[in-house]
Amino acid sequence: MKDHPNLDREISELKNSTNDPVVNFHNGSWIKTVASTDNSRGKRSNLLIIDEFRMVDKQIIDKVLRKFQGTPRSPAYLRKPEYEHLTERNKEIYLSSAWYTSHWSWEKLKAFFHNMANMKRYFIAGLPYQLAIKENLLMRSAVEDEMSETDFDETAFFMEMEAMFFGESEKAFFKHDDLRKRQTVPLPIYPREFYDLLRNKNFKYPSKKPGEIRLISCDIAGMAGKQNDASAYTIIKLTPNSRGYNRQVVYMESMNGGTTDIQANRIRQMYDDFECDYIVLDTQNMGLGVFDQLIIPSFDRDRNVEYEPLTCINDEKMADRCAYNNAKAVIYSIKGNQQFNSHVATSLRDSIRRGKVSLLEAENEAKETLGKFKGYNSLIPEDKAMLLQPYLQIKFLIIEMINLEGERTESGFLKLKEKSNARKDRYSSFSYGNYVADLLEKEFFTEEKQDIDENEDVIYY
Repeated sequence: MKDHPNLDREISELKNSTNDPVVNFHNGSWIKTVASTDNSRGKRSNLLIIDEFRMVDKQIIDKVLRKFQGTPRSPAYLRKPEYEHLTERNKEIYLSSAWYTSHWSWEKLKAFFHNMANMKRYFIAGLPYQLAIKENLLMRSAVEDEMSETDFDETAFFMEMEAMFFGESEKAFFKHDDLRKRQTVPLPIYPREFYDLLRNKNFKYPSKKPGEIRLISCDIAGMAGKQNDASAYTIIKLTPNSRGYNRQVVYMESMNGGTTDIQANRIRQMYDDFECDYIVLDTQNMGLGVFDQLIIPSFDRDRNVEYEPLTCINDEKMADRCAYNNAKAVIYSIKGNQQFNSHVATSLRDSIRRGKVSLLEAENEAKETLGKFKGYNSLIPEDKAMLLQPYLQIKFLIIEMINLEGERTESGFLKLKEKSNARKDRYSSFSYGNYVADLLEKEFFTEEKQDIDENEDVIYY
């Protein structure tokens, strides 16, 4: 309005309040904004614009929003016979960044494309980042800098900036649809200091429940700067049920580079913060150095805390490296080989398909979940980003997993191969934790059966 006086003269009222935003025009037209929820039933429109439509429930679009489109616009001139052929159809505009081909938005795009190709009144267009650069809306140097960052996510950039939908290949060992269905955990368990960001009595650290086990599972890397080389730490919560353990991935973080003492210190911090029972550690290559740091006393300068030594629980040779007899045996040593890696991959896919694994919900759902906590919307962007970070890690985990292609080696074992310049550190961290969950599950059932057998003997006699 400020820059266009002709438009300004046409507007009779403008309200930009959160509760009732509206633009009214002198000629009777209006623009209104409504939430994409079931509560918006009964509204009417001639032009429906759904922004970020892939983030809207398809049922809401079909049963609520599209039903806004009622009687076409009927200005008085249409009553004249010579103009009655100029009746305007109602219109719908869908805007969004691209997403995964397993999502319903991909099917909607293909349906619209089919109708456009058959000369019906449909139109679709992809507007990639190059157009924004051409129109001086985006600086080329900024894009180049982003692409040069060591943690650059090629797949996310492909969807968000290049307007291209992404899907797993035919050889993909893990399917996006399987993983997406397992995104059912609404809230992470955060490091304890995160709970100071939001002063809300309902936003508090969840203490462990009886029978609950928590793992910190670690894939270790040491060379900073490589796109496919980073350490990943995953917190998995195991909850017992009649079938064994439900495995919830409740937190994840990654570190690009980092010496053995720095990584061991961070693992010890997380081990204490999350009340973990076990550490699952890749002890090959640089992971062995991290292990050696964990089996000796250490001092955390950041927290002014001294850590007691820990030792290995599943490998006598690794346990012998620890010189402290009173060290607590909590470290599961992981040493991968073809047979082990094949077993771990197959076991993880089986756990996912059987519904034993749960992941943090998707980023767009997370914003709604966190937004329900009073005070969240008033946080500074940096604090909001910290709270959203675990959800982003799960997003990157899923991208890693659907980029893994499975093939059989000559010896008959399954081998997962990542695409060029892709990484799989989050997958490795996750899969190691799931493997140890299997071990604990077998132990849990064995002990339970022994208890039942012993009780039966007592009852019988």
